[in-house]
Amino acid sequence: MSFVIDRKLTIDAPASVVWEVVSDLPRYAEWNPFCIECASTLRPGDPIDMKVKLLAKPQAQREWISEFIDGERFAYCTKPMPLGALSSLRFHQVDADGTTRTRYQSYFHLRGWLRPLVLMLFRTKLEHGFAAMNAAVQTRAERLWRERSGPAAADGVSA
Repeated sequence: MSFVIDRKLTIDAPASVVWEVVSDLPRYAEWNPFCIECASTLRPGDPIDMKVKLLAKPQAQREWISEFIDGERFAYCTKPMPLGALSSLRFHQVDADGTTRTRYQSYFHLRGWLRPLVLMLFRTKLEHGFAAMNAAVQTRAERLWRERSGPAAADGVSA
C-alpha cells in the first residue's frame, strides 16, 4: 500500500512560464515555502539536493533524478531502502492548455513498510507542505506572466 498526494491545478500562465518556475531550482528560496533550497543538474541518474521544511529546522534531503523531459516533466525518487522499507517518487508535470493556461500536476507517493511510521510523524506536514508549494507555484507563475504581459494580461487579454 502507498500514500499519494496528487494535485492538479489549472494555472493562468503559459506552460513555458510554469516550467520555468518548477525547473529553476536555484530560485526555489524566493518563492517555495516547503522546499526552501534545491540543486540538481536535472539529468537522470544525478542527485537532487533539497532542504525541506518538515520540522522547525529544515532537513537536508537527497534524492535522484529518474526522468527529465524538457518543458514537460521531471521526476525524482529516493533510493529504495533495504527490504522495501521505504521509497518515494515525486514528479512535476506541465501541460499546455491553450496558449496562456497550463495544467500542472504535482505528484508524490510514498511506499514501504516504514510508511505508517513516517505518516504518523509527518503526514500533516507533508500534506500542508505540498499544498503550500503547489499554491506558490501557481502564484509565482501567474505573477510572472502578468508582469511580462503588461496591462493587457491584467485585463484578461493575452499579449
